[in-house]
Amino acid sequence: MTHPAFTSQSVAVITGGASGIGLAAATHFAGMNMRVVIVDRAADKLAAASETLRAAGAADVMTSEADVSDKEQLQVLEQDIADRFGGTDILMNNAGVGGRSSTLEASDAWANMLGVNLMGPINGTQAFAPRMVARSRPGAIINTGSKQGITTPPGNPAYNVSKAGLKAFTEALSHELRSNEGCQITAHLLIPGFVYTGMIGTPQKPPSAWTAEQTVAFFVESMNRGDFYILCPDNDVSRDLDEKRIAWNLGDIIENRPALSRWHPDYEDAFEAFISQS
Repeated sequence: MTHPAFTSQSVAVITGGASGIGLAAATHFAGMNMRVVIVDRAADKLAAASETLRAAGAADVMTSEADVSDKEQLQVLEQDIADRFGGTDILMNNAGVGGRSSTLEASDAWANMLGVNLMGPINGTQAFAPRMVARSRPGAIINTGSKQGITTPPGNPAYNVSKAGLKAFTEALSHELRSNEGCQITAHLLIPGFVYTGMIGTPQKPPSAWTAEQTVAFFVESMNRGDFYILCPDNDVSRDLDEKRIAWNLGDIIENRPALSRWHPDYEDAFEAFISQS
C-alpha cells in the first residue's frame, strides 16, 4: 500500500520545514518529485533548505517566513499557494517550540508554546483544509505531537498542555474528515520518540536518539499502512515500553491513583513491577 497523496502530482506544505523533522519530511517529499512549500520563522535557514530540496528532486520549491501562530498570515499563504500551484495536497503542521514553564508562574513561555504548538496546527488546518477537502483529491494532514502530550511528565506543563491539546484536536479532525462524505483527506498524529534535532541542544547525536530521517521514514511507512497514531520508537525506547507507559498513565484514572503516579514515590515499586511484566 501507498498513501494516495504520495505522488509526484502532489503539493506538500511543511511548517517548521527549514530544519529537523520538517526538513527531513520536505526532503523525502522532494525525492518523490512533489512541489514543496516550507514555512519557517528561521529566515536564515530557508534559502539553504530550498537548495537542499531542489537537489533532492523537488519539482518546484516555495518558501515562506509566515508565523503559524498568526492565523491571517497562514490564510494569506494558503491563497498564495493556491494561486501558484492550484492548492495543497499534504499539510504537515510540524512547527514547534520548547522552553521552561511552571503551573504556578506566569511567563511568556505559555503563550509561545500554546501559540505555536497548539494554535499553529489549528490555524494551519483551518486555513488549508477547506480547500483541500473541496478539491476532492487525495490528501493528508499530519500534525506533529509528542509523547509528552500523552504521558504528561512533570517538568514542562506548558509544552505538555500544548501537545495534549493537539492530540485531542487531531483526533477530532480525523473523525470530521472521515465523516465528510466524499472527503479524501486523512489525518495523522505523528508522535516522535527521541529525535536528534536542534531543539535538544547538543552538538552530537546521542546514541539513544533517532535521526530526523529515520523518523520520517517510519511515519511514511505508517501512513502507507493507514495508521492514525504514528508512535515512533527510538534507539532506547521500544514500542512495548511506550505502550506500557501509556497504559499506566491511563490507569491513573481507572485505578484512582494520584495524578502522575509514575513519578509518585508511593507508586515507584508498583510502576516498575508493571513495566517488568512480559
